[in-house]
Amino acid sequence: MTSEGARPLRADARRNREKILDAAVRVFTTEGLDAHLERIAKEAGVGSGTLYRNFPTREALIEAVYRNEVARLCDAVPELLARHPPEQALRVWTRLFLDYVTAKYGMIDALRAMVATGAMPYGHSRELVQAAVAQLMDACVQAGVIRTDIRPTDLSTALEGIALTSAGAEHREQAERLLDLTLDGLRIPPGGP
Repeated sequence: MTSEGARPLRADARRNREKILDAAVRVFTTEGLDAHLERIAKEAGVGSGTLYRNFPTREALIEAVYRNEVARLCDAVPELLARHPPEQALRVWTRLFLDYVTAKYGMIDALRAMVATGAMPYGHSRELVQAAVAQLMDACVQAGVIRTDIRPTDLSTALEGIALTSAGAEHREQAERLLDLTLDGLRIPPGGP
């Protein structure tokens, strides 16, 4: 991830950046907005200077974490479809979606504060997630395993509702049951449509 016109990162710098982003997700998810950046650096196994070279402000780190999580979620689709039958790929991806929302929920105060200053960390994330859902649903429709009368926007809305009302580790089992109920409702009924 480099800005336009910037040189690509060296392999070790890219690894350090990824370690920082991974650690930041864990720390922000558990500690929220008040997480100390030095704690993130320590969790990542890098020095504070490395963290600040990559992310000069807390807001820059939060935005990068958010964008990275959206990219990971959406980029997982082709690999899931290559490794699993479409219906199973969709089921696995919905669990990744829960992980994504849980991480986002841990950063919600920080994201709101950024939006209040005029920053737009969300960018095109909704469209990217919708495209990922559409790709998974299209594969399921082509395989003949789900109904064709449900739109990707319908499923995305259901997923968001489940994830937001069941955010947090203490509600994970309930969220997974609700996901299974929703996905079961997509299946073609016995005897055909």
